[in-house]
Amino acid sequence: MPLAEDTVREALKQVIDPELFVNIVDLGLIYDVAIDESEEGKTNVAIQMTMTSPACPAGPQLLGQSKEYVSKLDGVTSVDVKLVMDPPWTPDRMTEDARDQLGIF
Repeated sequence: MPLAEDTVREALKQVIDPELFVNIVDLGLIYDVAIDESEEGKTNVAIQMTMTSPACPAGPQLLGQSKEYVSKLDGVTSVDVKLVMDPPWTPDRMTEDARDQLGIF
């Protein structure tokens, strides 16, 4: 069964921003998830994500954990996580759940 983007995003929800205590998916840090299924049954995942600010001290931790959790999914052979800063992150990208957790109405 092919790997679905929703499955990757669910795995990424395990990555929690250590300063805000909200997962990176609900924060809107995940810009793109690309899944490449090869003929040999191997799956490569490419993720584009951003940070809440260019100087985010948790950046390396968030990138590493993203790769770690997606790598654990069945059939995933490789994970490439790229940090992008364009377009810049804004609070508009957050889900309602994240807004509720942070008390933003």
